[in-house]
Amino acid sequence: MGRRVLVTGLDTFWGGRMAQALEGKPDVEMILGLGTKEPKVPLERTEFVRSDQKYSILSRIVRATQVDTIVHTFLETNSSAVSNRVLHEINVIGTLNLLAAAGAAGASVRKVIVKSSTHVYGAAEQDPTWFREEDVRTGPVRTRLERSLLEVESLVRDFAEDNPHLAVTVLRFANVLGTDIITPISYNLRKRVLPCIAGFDPLVQFVEEDDVVRALEFVTANRVPGVFNVAGEGKLPWSEVASIGGAHLLPLPPFRPRLFAAPFERVGAIRFPPELEGLIRFGRGVDTSKLREAGFEYRYSSAGTIRSFAQANNLRRATGGSGEEYRYEQDVEQFFRHSPTVVRGVDT
Repeated sequence: MGRRVLVTGLDTFWGGRMAQALEGKPDVEMILGLGTKEPKVPLERTEFVRSDQKYSILSRIVRATQVDTIVHTFLETNSSAVSNRVLHEINVIGTLNLLAAAGAAGASVRKVIVKSSTHVYGAAEQDPTWFREEDVRTGPVRTRLERSLLEVESLVRDFAEDNPHLAVTVLRFANVLGTDIITPISYNLRKRVLPCIAGFDPLVQFVEEDDVVRALEFVTANRVPGVFNVAGEGKLPWSEVASIGGAHLLPLPPFRPRLFAAPFERVGAIRFPPELEGLIRFGRGVDTSKLREAGFEYRYSSAGTIRSFAQANNLRRATGGSGEEYRYEQDVEQFFRHSPTVVRGVDT
């Protein structure tokens, strides 16, 4: 039997991308995706089950399908996208239900992968140049997003200690940029306006979206328990991010910068969630040697990630966009897959 993998958040960017990647793996026998809505990307052999965002149904799904691997991509890392209640339900309650299903007596699960974020380190003046996985944040928790992610990782850490027979992996990803993903930073770069704190030019790291998926694939295919930072090599000044990305810096005062950013947010000129304030004031760097030593190889450095994004963004602007976004429709896909009227071998 091949691997049987369950992916959470199939209707999200990362869940869809991960399922697509797994579909190309011949040793993966079954792929099951959970989501609150139908997937947004074309999928060939991934089964979809609708669920609430707390994954109340997950225990039944795990028992019925006998999955051996769970890839938990459904963690919210942009606090401005959801309310406090929804953020807690998705990140904390959803993870709690997932771990309960994975650790239930007689469960078939042997591997759990959690997609986390370097937001758990925060950003403070006294931070080390490079955070290692065993380091703790030096400053207090300042945002609800950081608090929820720290609570998630605490749950996962306790779960791993209580279930030593399982391979539990946590990947802490740096800020992501890529051709398709839309984050607050990529949104601002696309708008050609990048907020900054007057008098600060911090060093920051990025990870390219394809390297995110490749890292998730790597730990899914290999037994590498533990916590791992994931980021492109090197750091670069925030001003250089703006320069490479072709954006103008929007200086905000050091005192209550979010108050001064609010009018720009209201008209859609920028996105400035609370977790971005610390980053553009103090920056952040994480040591990535642990994942490299496990055998993972990056394709993009931090600077290379910015340059790749800038090239794609310039092309998008020159061509007026990247075409219509694909919207998955289950009845349409079932027609293409099973109808006798469809001529096999023709690209649809």
